[in-house]
Amino acid sequence: MTQKTESDIRLAIVVSRFNEKVTSGLLKGALASLDELGISVAKDLIFDAPGAFEIPLIAQTLAQTNNFDAIVCLGCVIKGDTAHFEYISEATSAGLMNATLATEIPISFGILATYTAEQAFVRSRDDMENKGREAALACVESVKLLRQIKNAV
Repeated sequence: MTQKTESDIRLAIVVSRFNEKVTSGLLKGALASLDELGISVAKDLIFDAPGAFEIPLIAQTLAQTNNFDAIVCLGCVIKGDTAHFEYISEATSAGLMNATLATEIPISFGILATYTAEQAFVRSRDDMENKGREAALACVESVKLLRQIKNAV
């Protein structure tokens, strides 16, 4: 049996168009970290979601195709004057957890939930602290660990 490597990992990315100035930075960070690992993601495997709330269904649908080893999800919810922030953040978090457990495909939580736009920009800037980078790396690490577990049994 041939050993699979990081470059064999097939990923899709779901990225929210809402707060696009932030989410485009998250996407750039995710793609940069994957590129450093030798993993390429074709443009047609990057899916735009209207907002964070829609990401769990899109990610779950992608995972159910069995065409991907993992799904990287990127979005941003910034607190406003109403409770909307809390509802969207909680629903998105629970939705992604439910989707990953139901499909047994790693689905990363690269959804920022910040109190200010400034906090969101700091977490999506072009540096090693970019949360899109972290979400992509978490997906790759999860795939590798799941492969190791399946090979051990």
